[in-house]
Amino acid sequence: MDTLSNAVEKTRNAVLVDFGGVITSNVLRAFTEFGASLGGDPRLPLDLLSRDQPSRTLLADHECGRIDAPAFERGFAERLRVHGAEVSAEGLTARMQAGMSIDRDMLALLAEVRAAGHPVALVSNSFGTGTYEGVDLAAVADVVVISSEVGIRKPSRRIYAIACERLGIDPEEAVMIDDLRQNLDGAARIGIGGVLHTSVADTRRQLAERFGITA
Repeated sequence: MDTLSNAVEKTRNAVLVDFGGVITSNVLRAFTEFGASLGGDPRLPLDLLSRDQPSRTLLADHECGRIDAPAFERGFAERLRVHGAEVSAEGLTARMQAGMSIDRDMLALLAEVRAAGHPVALVSNSFGTGTYEGVDLAAVADVVVISSEVGIRKPSRRIYAIACERLGIDPEEAVMIDDLRQNLDGAARIGIGGVLHTSVADTRRQLAERFGITA
């Protein structure tokens, strides 16, 4: 006799959202603009953070809160100098992010999502100091999970689990909005749906059409 499966897909009702590149303008573009300001290869900062093991270790240690911003800045400035870019360590992370701006349309969408009854959690890998200035995080999200504060960074599945636990939901009830595929892949490992953010309009469409989350 056939039996009904107990694995009934849950309704996606909650939203997890990244900060840099989603609530802000494009991070990769800002880092490239900073690279161009150094007078050499504009891609150097991004290349080091993605391919140079000492730089990757510095970033991981900083995002997880094992080293503070000044320690990261000193270490990364040295890696840049090793590769031919003369740069001061002091205020380095602020200069790297100088080209980023807050996307007010995205803030409006998140406000509409919350007003429609969908809880929101901010899940962000921290970087430098002052990243979140100008944004009242408590007004943006019901829960705020910052990597340096919990000692875990995306795409580790644990950071998404913490966000879901704090919202009081199962991962299968959540959707993650992020501009990086690797972060969505990490969330997917515990059952969270994914929206690859490219624009506010497209994210709004994906939330509604794919997951039934309307604002």
